[in-house]
Amino acid sequence: MDLVLDLLATVSRWSRSNLSEIALALVGCLLVLFGADIKSWIDQRLGSIAGALRVPLLALLCMIGSGAALIYATPWVVRGLSQFNNYSLAPVLLVVLVLIGVVADRR
Repeated sequence: MDLVLDLLATVSRWSRSNLSEIALALVGCLLVLFGADIKSWIDQRLGSIAGALRVPLLALLCMIGSGAALIYATPWVVRGLSQFNNYSLAPVLLVVLVLIGVVADRR
């Protein structure tokens, strides 16, 4: 049992030192998974605008929205993940990665 707890603590300490990169990867994965849905929602809202104006506006909104999500959501994820202690951070990250994999597999 001590071996498992030591392994969890070691992996959690390594994860904590790389938490900003892990959070950025998680936000990026979520943007990839749900980006098409967000784009179709924006495209539906811009449907009444002429095509020559709609395409650049859609590209601009998606670019600004994705950039803002990466810049502003990543620190929130880091703050949320940093609340876990050294015995629970690694299992939480593993569960989150499995959930993202399940969602990606279903899409």
